[in-house]
Amino acid sequence: MKKIIILLILFLLVIQWSYAQTSHAIVKSELIFPIQGQHVHASSIVYLPNGDFLVAWFQGSGERQADDVKIMGARLKKGENKWSKPFLMADTYDIPDCNPVLFLNHHKKLFLVWMAVQANRWEYSILKYQTSANYDHTGAPEWNWQGNILLKPDDPFAKEVAAKFKRLPKDTAGWSVYAPGYDDMIIAASKDEGKRSLGWETRIHPLLLPHDKILLPLYSDGFNLSLIAISDNDGETWHPSLPVVGRGNVQPSLIQKKDGSIAAYMRDNGDAPARVMTSISTDEGESWTTVQKTNIPNTASVQVLALKNGDWAFIGDDEDDGRYRLSLYLSDDEGKTWKWKMPLENDTTKNGHFSYPSVIQTPDGLLHITFSYSPEEHRESIKYVVINTEKIR
Repeated sequence: MKKIIILLILFLLVIQWSYAQTSHAIVKSELIFPIQGQHVHASSIVYLPNGDFLVAWFQGSGERQADDVKIMGARLKKGENKWSKPFLMADTYDIPDCNPVLFLNHHKKLFLVWMAVQANRWEYSILKYQTSANYDHTGAPEWNWQGNILLKPDDPFAKEVAAKFKRLPKDTAGWSVYAPGYDDMIIAASKDEGKRSLGWETRIHPLLLPHDKILLPLYSDGFNLSLIAISDNDGETWHPSLPVVGRGNVQPSLIQKKDGSIAAYMRDNGDAPARVMTSISTDEGESWTTVQKTNIPNTASVQVLALKNGDWAFIGDDEDDGRYRLSLYLSDDEGKTWKWKMPLENDTTKNGHFSYPSVIQTPDGLLHITFSYSPEEHRESIKYVVINTEKIR
């Protein structure tokens, strides 16, 4: 009995030490603006060359059904400790604007890419973008150009969907808007030129490769799978990859391995058990292996990032029944194992919603993370957290 008590005390001390270590890793944790009643979601953060941080999110009275939804933003000026008041970034009149993505291309042009939800249905969404070369001042950037990213997946898209579904495990309970429960209905939908040209949605930062190549991850709530928009000229023009095929693999986040191959980590929007899903490309994003599930629980969001020290960071909702826990994982073997973990949010009452992280690393090695923060219904903001990952290890 005495040994059991001693072991229990040691166990509790280790747990206490572990929590102290992970909390010590948090350099900063704050709300970008006070909690308010509108729906705010899907933030994206970028670090500008002048040292400012810029964040965008969508905000309104709902999501795809709310025509007042627009893209909002805020700026944290270099050397300051307080975020600016939110300002307008983009607004398509009388149409919901959702899921903004901010990034700098190879030549430091600022991009804002998002989706305008036509007919209030995800599967009719159109990809829009704005660019800026003048973004160092206070407030919103000065947008120099606005246009659409229009993709034209062709017949190989349909052939790839059919071929990859044959390689998936037998399962008749799959779901998507076009195919409730039937793989063959998704295959049939993939042959429709209209359906495969519309409804591609943004969520995650792109991956920049050498020689002005950009891989912008996209997904479809119609097909319930993913696609990569590829630019070979730093965002001037785009073409679609072959589809990343699975049952419910959406919102891909891309990361490049040391051997040059690219891994896509995706949210599980399919059947139970909900697990992070993966696929690999060995041709710079043009084609992808059949999607597989990992052993990481997942219900709402995924983002991965290769760190300067060679580690990989993963952030996601690692539970089976909600969005009440958002965790940061670290791997030192390119995702084979995730040896370190810390919670960013963990509401034991399961009432809170914390999801859709966006993460970047600054030259000093710190991680800067934003995510949707809702401790209870109709009380929402965007949270900003800065992490020193060396303190986790």
